[in-house]
Amino acid sequence: MRKKRATKRVISPDPKYQDLLVSRFINSLLKRGKKHLARGVLYGAFDIIEERTKNKAIDVFKKAVNNASPMIEVRARRVGGATYQVPTEVRPERRTALAIRWLISYSQERSETSMAQKLASELIAASSGEGGAIKKKDDVHRMAEANKAFAHFKW
Repeated sequence: MRKKRATKRVISPDPKYQDLLVSRFINSLLKRGKKHLARGVLYGAFDIIEERTKNKAIDVFKKAVNNASPMIEVRARRVGGATYQVPTEVRPERRTALAIRWLISYSQERSETSMAQKLASELIAASSGEGGAIKKKDDVHRMAEANKAFAHFKW
C-alpha cells in the first residue's frame, strides 16, 4: 500500500442532547460553516416534533434515522467489459450517513415555510415509515432485489 488510510475524525456530542448521532446530523445540515444556524434548525425541528407527536423528539429522530437506513445497496462492478449492478451489504457507518443525507435532501424538497418545519415533517414521516427518505430506501432495496442474480460477482 502506497498511501496511508485516512484516520476517522472524532466528533464531539452535541451540547444539548449529548448524542453523537444528533451531532453527525447537525454536521450534515451545515452550510458554509454556520453550525450555530444548523443547531438552531435541528433543535427547532425537535420542538415542533414534540409539539405535534407528544413524544420525545430524540426518540422520533432516532427511529426516523433507523427506518431510513438501507441494509443493502447496489454497486457497479465491471466484469469482462460489462458493468453489473451487484447487491452488497451496507457498512453501519455508511448506513447512517445515507439515512442522514436522504432525510436532509427530502426535507429540503418539502413545501413548508421554514427548514425546521420541513425537517420536522420529514422526521415524523420517516419515523412512521413513510416520506421521501423511506421511499428512497425502498427503491434501493428493490434495485438490489432485482439484481440478486449478479450477487455472485461480489468479492
